[in-house]
Amino acid sequence: MYYIIKNKLEIINELHIKDKNTKYVVVLTSAEWLENKELFDMGIEMDIDLSTINSTKAEVNYDSLTGTFSVPNRDNISAPNTCFAFALDEKGIVFIDDSGFVNGIITNIINSKRWTIPSLERFIYDFLEQIVIRDQLILEKFDKELDEIESALLEGDDKDPSLRVSNIRSNLRDLRIHYEQLLDLSQELEENENDFFNEDNTRYFHLFSQRVSRLHDITNSLREYSLQIRDLFKSQLDVKQNHIMALLTVITSIFMPLTLIAGWYGMNFRYMPELEYKIAYPIVIAVSIIIVIISLIFFKKKKWL
Repeated sequence: MYYIIKNKLEIINELHIKDKNTKYVVVLTSAEWLENKELFDMGIEMDIDLSTINSTKAEVNYDSLTGTFSVPNRDNISAPNTCFAFALDEKGIVFIDDSGFVNGIITNIINSKRWTIPSLERFIYDFLEQIVIRDQLILEKFDKELDEIESALLEGDDKDPSLRVSNIRSNLRDLRIHYEQLLDLSQELEENENDFFNEDNTRYFHLFSQRVSRLHDITNSLREYSLQIRDLFKSQLDVKQNHIMALLTVITSIFMPLTLIAGWYGMNFRYMPELEYKIAYPIVIAVSIIIVIISLIFFKKKKWL
């Protein structure tokens, strides 16, 4: 697909590269790129293998800037990333994408963007913005879910949240890495080493860097929050285990003197005068009950029960 940048993106049937006043956007498959790359006169030999892309980055060449995108699926962050490549110079930008992801973003831009001062820099800014447009809501959703898990733990919920918290932390790690790569990319664009961009328009890349930096900070905070929740669950588990051990210790302490009495009178020595008393049995029962009551009162006062 061929587009030119005017007050909005306009689809065209034929691209005139030599028209310096018109900036273009092109979306090709990897096969189409191999057939048509000479048309763009970027002076690069970029053989694209989209299956080998694993990061978002940009590389400055003599008369072009090339790079790749590896974008997490916002609906399922743990799923494989969507990968595509790009090449640009002062005349325009070419995307090489077999997934249809770029076409989806460009459709959104066509439907929602109209520029007072159109430029290649503004298009790239809006394209990058479309990649992270939902991220604030996604991070807020993670924050709310972690808060609910924490509240449930504090209320004594016995359900183990470790697996879900671990999945959230893994998703946040993937997003953090993605933001770090986007920051590097936007800083490379802002540096404008080859003077492809109007110097006044590089502010767009600075604005994008600031937004991604904020998202990166939020992601780091949420990862730390998830670690705190994991520690809270462990501490709650330790408290419950300690309570159980304390209860078992109290029960053992109560029955120790009763066990002594049972053992004492179970020895069956020949001369044990108490065995001949008619009221010996009720006395032993009464003494045992008194011991239990005194022990319970003592442990209550010590707050061990």
